[in-house]
Amino acid sequence: MNYLLLIINIILLVSGQMLWKVGVSKIGIMGLGNIISIIKSPYIIGGGIIYVFATGLWLYILSRMPFSIAYPFQSLAYVLGVFIGFFIFKEVVTPIQWVGAVVIVFGVYLIAR
Repeated sequence: MNYLLLIINIILLVSGQMLWKVGVSKIGIMGLGNIISIIKSPYIIGGGIIYVFATGLWLYILSRMPFSIAYPFQSLAYVLGVFIGFFIFKEVVTPIQWVGAVVIVFGVYLIAR
């Protein structure tokens, strides 16, 4: 059950980041002139709300699992970020980045054993 909660937490974190990416992409290059637009963006607000839920879930997870397992498991968010960058945002992911993602997954596997 704890690992399922960790996966949900990772999905929430990455979802919040995705919304922030969409929000700032729609606004353009950040600067002092568009801070109000950023603050009022439903994507930025939505990402922040998701982060609040993720943080609450993270605190619950920390009360139930060893930190030495839970925290490294969060690095799977980086792997999910690579997939989302490639499939959703149509970003170029190099072969070495894919290898790095595999290394992260293998490292998490070793830590979680």
